[in-house]
Amino acid sequence: MERPVLLGALAAGTTLVLVAGALAYDSTRNDLIADGVLVSGVDVGGLHERAAARKLNAALAHRLERPVKVRVAGHSYQLTAKQAKVVADVRGMAASAVARSRDGWVGGRVWRGVTGAKVRAELPAQVLYSGAAVNRFVSRIEHRVNRPPRDAKIEFSVAALPAVQSQTGLKLVAQNRLREQVRTALTLVGNGRTLRAKVKVVKPQVTTDELADKYPAVITVDRPKFKLRFFKNLRLEKTYKIAVGQVGLETPAGLYHVQNKAINPTWHVPDSAWAGKLAGKVIPGGVPENPLKARWMGIYNGAGIHGTDAISSLGSAASHGCIRMAIPDVEELYDQVPIQTPVFIQ
Repeated sequence: MERPVLLGALAAGTTLVLVAGALAYDSTRNDLIADGVLVSGVDVGGLHERAAARKLNAALAHRLERPVKVRVAGHSYQLTAKQAKVVADVRGMAASAVARSRDGWVGGRVWRGVTGAKVRAELPAQVLYSGAAVNRFVSRIEHRVNRPPRDAKIEFSVAALPAVQSQTGLKLVAQNRLREQVRTALTLVGNGRTLRAKVKVVKPQVTTDELADKYPAVITVDRPKFKLRFFKNLRLEKTYKIAVGQVGLETPAGLYHVQNKAINPTWHVPDSAWAGKLAGKVIPGGVPENPLKARWMGIYNGAGIHGTDAISSLGSAASHGCIRMAIPDVEELYDQVPIQTPVFIQ
């Protein structure tokens, strides 16, 4: 055999031997994790896959059992590992570490193994959890946090006008983002398992301060005590002595409003038996036959508030359904009561 041919054959044979050796060497390391590989801060370099899984379980499992907390609107809510069905996928993490160690071509792996070179890679923890549990958790927070705004309003009564205070509403915002944050937090073994959610403040249409402006004047009528109370901006301004409807012709109870007003009103006499010979007639204002003296504030179906010169009837059930007041009193009240003023009769 000629010398060049012999040298070529020797070189080819040497290469085959080297390749075979490299492949054999590499096959002995097919589940060995390269030095420098970390999983969520845990060094698993130099370990075989099963040993790495055991180490990861010991190092990470208890850290993943910490609850995820969400702070919002002054309250804290937590999702426990048990509720979320958290499981540290240590086998998956170890397998990923092996796969990362075997990246690249065989020669590179062999060279790294022979020389002791490091990969320098950090892999994230792999965690299994219930997505449904995360959705329920965020929905629970939303249910607890969300509240509609409450408008201020009056609780009508004859002696006082207690107001239901207004309240701002709250609404949890960016729920989808919060779900993603919770999912991410479940996979963290260090900081980041406490989250802060955002809320939007929803203002009421009527605040407590605006309620007084909404009700500049209110009249209440206490039939059993024969008292009319006048409220300005929800504060009691003055109490008047009155007469109310007699038995069978009672002043109607309920919430009404001043529908019309008149000075020295005309009296359209009801076509009723009690009216006698005046029944159905129209009596002009200011004449002695007209019992509606000085002022009139109509509230409902012919009933109203008016002045009377029958002062002795005040403090009794004496009228035919109307509310009687002394003439100076009704004149004073008339000037302060606009149309649509609420009149609450009890």
